Amino acid sequence: MEPQEIREGYLVKKGTVLNTWKPVWVVLSEDAVEFYKKKTDRSPKGMIPLKGATLLSPCQDFGKRLLVFKITTDKKHDHFFQASHVEERELWVKDIKRALTCIQGGKKFARKSTRRSIRLPETVNLCELYSLMKDQDDGVRELVLEQEKRVFNHCFTGATVVEWLVEKGKARNQPEALMLATGLMNEGFLLPAGDLSKDGAGGGEQSTFLDETNALYYFADSGFFCEGYSSDDDVLVKEEFRGNIVKQGCLLKQGHRIKNWKVRKFILRDDPAFMHYYDPSKNDDDPLGSIPLRGSVVTAVDFVPDAKKHGADGNFFEIITSDEVHYFLQAATAEERKDWIKAVQ
Repeated sequence: MEPQEIREGYLVKKGTVLNTWKPVWVVLSEDAVEFYKKKTDRSPKGMIPLKGATLLSPCQDFGKRLLVFKITTDKKHDHFFQASHVEERELWVKDIKRALTCIQGGKKFARKSTRRSIRLPETVNLCELYSLMKDQDDGVRELVLEQEKRVFNHCFTGATVVEWLVEKGKARNQPEALMLATGLMNEGFLLPAGDLSKDGAGGGEQSTFLDETNALYYFADSGFFCEGYSSDDDVLVKEEFRGNIVKQGCLLKQGHRIKNWKVRKFILRDDPAFMHYYDPSKNDDDPLGSIPLRGSVVTAVDFVPDAKKHGADGNFFEIITSDEVHYFLQAATAEERKDWIKAVQ
């Protein structure tokens, strides 16, 4: 019987020969991870057997390159993958771990239902806790804070995190909340923003989360950016980044001039409504471009002019801005296209 396909989607992979990072289409089955240059390719570019393999997440071998996990094969070959946001990484890691466990036990792959418990910090599902902290209505509120002639956008204090964990019943007391917050930071969910919090994270043998009002932190996949005091013009340029992140992930985008299709990481923000797109293989905070959504129209389309090789795969949608600029995008599945259209609307 053919191995069951468990998960598929775009990830950025480090080359095994050259140290370049490129987006690839990845398919996880019960016994292997296959990766393709394009989703439409019939044969994979490579295959990683999972029997005897190990998984490391988060992998912090590459400094500023976040959201990386590593698969080491039985023959000690390392393969590095990078997700576009935290929840995506955790979904891949969870399924790969389960596949490895099933192989070791000689069992058929089956997902376990996750059991949430907050009685002990080590039993907490950090990914679920992170999602609760990011809830726009009931989570940790992201603020614009000033410190030492710098403006920190989309961040919060260490004291706020500890207070939230205790207030919401996720920790019984301040020491337990500190343990949870430190775990979230060590797993790459929370990141230090200012000098004080960075000193705590990097000082000594173990990272320390600081329960202080002047220690600043931010969500790993938030819209965080830091800027010095600047002119009004500079502030206006940054204004489009101030909205909360509504949705993010990789899509194919058609170029305006050459009409070729490339994988881009998209981040959709609310008021002021913008959709920024980035090269997912680069650690660059500056987007390649942005789509202003105020007054725009988004619709599913069956055909794209000059779609070339991607025409047969479908799942296209189009955004027409108020200036009548047309953007053609392609989702991996019909369900993903529906989700993006709903989020943009």
